Amino acid sequence: MKELLHHMLKNTSLSVGQGRNYFTMSRGSFRYRKFIQWRRDLVQTGLEYNEKGFTLTFHDDRDNHDYYMDVFMHEGKYDVQMRNIAKGVNRFWITMPCGSNEHFYGCGETYSKFDLKGEKVRIFVAEHQNTSRISRKIVKDKIVGTDPEKDLPFSAYESYYAQPTFVSSRKYYLHADSVQYAEFDFRKENQITLYLQDHPSFHMESGKTFTEVSQKMSQRLGSYGKLPEWLYDGAILAIQEGCDAIDRRVQKALDAGVIVNGVWSQDWCGCRRTGFGYQVMWNWEADDELYPNLKDKIKEWNAKGIHFLGYINPFMAIEKPLYKYASSHGYCVKNKKGEDYMVTITTFPAAMIDFTNPEAYEWYKGLIKENMIGIGMSGWMADFGEYLPVDCVLHKGDPKKLHNQWPAIWAKMNREAVEECNKKDEVFFFMRAGYTGSVKDAACMWTGDQHVDWSKDDGLPSVIPATLSLGMSGQTIVHSDVGGYTTVMQMTRSKELLLRWEEMNVWSPLYRFHEGNQPSRNVQFDTDEELLAHLAKMSRIHVALKPYLLKLEEEAQQGIPMIRPLFYHYEDLYENYKEYLLGRDILVAPVRKKGKTERHVILPDDTWIELSTGKEYGKGIAVIEAPIGSIPVFVRKNYTVIDKETIKQLEKEIRS
Repeated sequence: MKELLHHMLKNTSLSVGQGRNYFTMSRGSFRYRKFIQWRRDLVQTGLEYNEKGFTLTFHDDRDNHDYYMDVFMHEGKYDVQMRNIAKGVNRFWITMPCGSNEHFYGCGETYSKFDLKGEKVRIFVAEHQNTSRISRKIVKDKIVGTDPEKDLPFSAYESYYAQPTFVSSRKYYLHADSVQYAEFDFRKENQITLYLQDHPSFHMESGKTFTEVSQKMSQRLGSYGKLPEWLYDGAILAIQEGCDAIDRRVQKALDAGVIVNGVWSQDWCGCRRTGFGYQVMWNWEADDELYPNLKDKIKEWNAKGIHFLGYINPFMAIEKPLYKYASSHGYCVKNKKGEDYMVTITTFPAAMIDFTNPEAYEWYKGLIKENMIGIGMSGWMADFGEYLPVDCVLHKGDPKKLHNQWPAIWAKMNREAVEECNKKDEVFFFMRAGYTGSVKDAACMWTGDQHVDWSKDDGLPSVIPATLSLGMSGQTIVHSDVGGYTTVMQMTRSKELLLRWEEMNVWSPLYRFHEGNQPSRNVQFDTDEELLAHLAKMSRIHVALKPYLLKLEEEAQQGIPMIRPLFYHYEDLYENYKEYLLGRDILVAPVRKKGKTERHVILPDDTWIELSTGKEYGKGIAVIEAPIGSIPVFVRKNYTVIDKETIKQLEKEIRS
């Protein structure tokens, strides 16, 4: 593999140019237009070896100027840097050869596609749920009955989590030290092109296995570490509208036999009712009307083994006192007139805290420490991070260069708050937005705001490629909102969808629910007795998984994702993103389509035991019955990580 990377770099070609960017933002979605003033293809004129590696020389005939690409080689690592860059050059196209059958994964989070071969990937964080795209798609679905398996062109998508990192099927990774807008182009059969606006600097490293590649990538990008053990002790229920609602609905769940380890109340700081639905009031202190004496109530719930989780993001509600304090102290991101920059989120404007201002940064971190950890919260959703306007004015720095870094800065603040309170073994947070740096600072990820439907690009099926692509980007612990989140137009969450989502998510690290943005229009975990009985069974399965999940978490600390694509251990299955491996020993095939009660499952070259029946299968395609209450789940006969007692307990709960 070292020879492969050596060959790729020796045969690199380079083009340079000058250009300008044009961005327009609407509700976190960014329309990007680029104007290239000029571009020139350079000629490679030299290859010189030295004690550190080698240097490629590229000549610009028009300017009679030489560019140098230094390749430093050390123990299989290739670190590449450009130097002697001509004045005014701010665009770079670096092209390397690749295999015609090579596959590419990662670049952050992708939803409708997992294998990026044949696509051009935009490396720029943004709100995934582009409102105009959603509206067009839903209207089209309603009028012409579009197949939910169909999706829009890849170029129509944005992502909360973008990262200039990919992993190849030839077992190497590439990571670029880029912060500005970039593109990774995999469309041509025999070459890949990195389009960068920063002075080129990137790294490549190979391994004998994908496990080794992940571990080496983790050594470069980092790893957060261990999560609190209580997370694996049951279901985290989403309950809003106050302490009384929590007490009533938790007791209802407990009476039905549900194992509850947490309650997530995103409206702990108040709510606002808008045309979009039931939303959080972004004022980061406990709301006295909905949650009186919340600190005492949290103690009461904790005594029953039920942890309380909240919500926070980088914005502030402009009608509330905390914003007034922040504004009067100059803590907010500004517009070019020197006023607080108002960003429209769904239906209302909000101000954004300027994290480049050290005083503002510490003040906001203090809100987390005092108003969240300080009252006993065990966790929270650290939402957003992808909205920084590129035309704003910051206390320090260029927003065009900081836009991508913003979610990583946001992750760093949350991690510091937990560590400064000495709560890392007790408290965690989960995020959706990310960039380089998030891997080491974000405790874990959730896959964002899925639709409460069956669509391939935004609904239940999109969770699998989103989770797998994050895993191949270095994010090792990923889960989704059970039931999805987004309800718009005629869309509503059905009972069948919620049941199928529960059956999928129980085979993931965290089992956490969401009511959605319009709870009254959506089926909830306690809508009827059948749903409660189903959840009771699923919660027992998740608890039975705990010993195995704890072992996978140890591997996650080394950069190995807990949820893995099949090719991670079986290299002939590069295009499968409809099932996944939970660790080394369990294969999960969720039901992805409405009304289906069986699944065609692709089984890799191994011997597999189907947990619900005990039937043994070999390599090939198996048709497995999947009535409501059960999805195809297999354990390797020659298991190496899971233990026999865990398998017995899982079989018992699944067959109960």
